[in-house]
Amino acid sequence: MTLTKRDLVIRISEETGLIQTQVFEVVQKTLNYITEALAKGDKVELRNFGVFDVKIRKARVGRNPNKPETDVPIPVRAMVKFKAGKEMRAEVLKLTPKT
Repeated sequence: MTLTKRDLVIRISEETGLIQTQVFEVVQKTLNYITEALAKGDKVELRNFGVFDVKIRKARVGRNPNKPETDVPIPVRAMVKFKAGKEMRAEVLKLTPKT
């Protein structure tokens, strides 16, 4: 199952009694501010949830699996990395299959 922005808005609206358009505006503004901070190269830390950070990946050489003899240069690029917070990590670990 996938949790979408729409699902979040509906759930928050039902739990708080706020109108869905108001909840949508708050959720969208939150995401916009996170995006804006990352676009400036800032780190975004949400306690007990996780940390978003921008990392620069080095240039490297890739290979086309259909033509392994051909090298494909992959340029330097900025990537968003996410590191889960302690509480999130603990909740996700509960999904680990028992052996």
